[in-house]
Amino acid sequence: MKTKWTIILLAGLAITAQARIKMVALPERGHTDIRLDNPSATLIEEERVLTLQQGLNQVDFSWKGVSIDSDSIRLTVLGHPDDVTLLNVSYPPNEAALVWEINSKAAVEEKVRISYLLSNIDRLITYKMVADKEETKVDLKSFLVLRNFSGEDFANARVLLDYGEAFERGIQHEETKQLLFLKAGAVPIEKTWTFDAAVKPWDPEKVSGNVGIPVSYKIKNAQESGLGKFALNGGKARVFQDDGSGSTIMLGEDRPALVPIGEKMEVYIGDSRDITVTQKKMTDTRINIRRNNKNQIVLYDTDELITAKIENFKDKPAKLTLIQHIPGQWDMEKCNMEYKLEDASTLKFEIELPPNGKKDFEMHYHRRNIRP
Repeated sequence: MKTKWTIILLAGLAITAQARIKMVALPERGHTDIRLDNPSATLIEEERVLTLQQGLNQVDFSWKGVSIDSDSIRLTVLGHPDDVTLLNVSYPPNEAALVWEINSKAAVEEKVRISYLLSNIDRLITYKMVADKEETKVDLKSFLVLRNFSGEDFANARVLLDYGEAFERGIQHEETKQLLFLKAGAVPIEKTWTFDAAVKPWDPEKVSGNVGIPVSYKIKNAQESGLGKFALNGGKARVFQDDGSGSTIMLGEDRPALVPIGEKMEVYIGDSRDITVTQKKMTDTRINIRRNNKNQIVLYDTDELITAKIENFKDKPAKLTLIQHIPGQWDMEKCNMEYKLEDASTLKFEIELPPNGKKDFEMHYHRRNIRP
């Protein structure tokens, strides 16, 4: 059902709850912006031309059947702000309507902007990536999926995201549209494997079933990648690969988060056994034990040693992201690889592996002030 907006002009008349004139004139909606800056509500800005008489005018604005926030409705005078003044606004009881009282120094055709927050217009961002056979670059497309269940038709409107260029497209009630807003070819990618010691089994040979290491493509949102003009919103990403015979195969699907300029978008494409990590805790000994007067242990430290054998079965070099976790207070005694602290207890290692090669990892640390 198409929603009706009503604007009523009453020149120099008072409105009472007992006798409200329902309609005198309905100015056509002019230029309209649909702004999608906020994911929880959509800002609508529309321009209309009001025929005002000299003196006091009353404008009735109703929105029956339209999901708007009545407190958000605003009217701005554009044409003659020095001669046309909005005096007050009132809300008739039990009606989806309001009345603006406007004073005009002369009879005039006045352009105004009416803005309001409208619910049930939502957006989805989707990405399609097609990688080359060598997995060194992707052709990237991003789409805006716009869905209108607000109760209002927009025959001619400009759709604006919080970044990128605007779309001059209308959208009707209960209509869904898909709009291409980003296209970039030959975007460099970095293929990485990620082993998180808190998630993956330490010895895959002792686990029944297939144990793979998650594989991701990483794309930097920067100018050198053909991107970097604006942040990339989170959304559904589907990844395909050129199979070398003129068609593509699907590698995976993921939902990356918002990617600011200069940061990397990481898209999971599946698990792989091309790389294995076999990790073991070789030492876990209590040291520096402190006791109370009853000879009960109240605090102690630990001496811990973790080793891992990392093997690359590919005939190409690979990059493994190894994530380790040390809870509580700790200090590193010895580590044979460089790491970056993600937070107080999370260590991130970036390990370059040669083709068909292997590396040994060793991390020796003390945990401090542990209570039994």
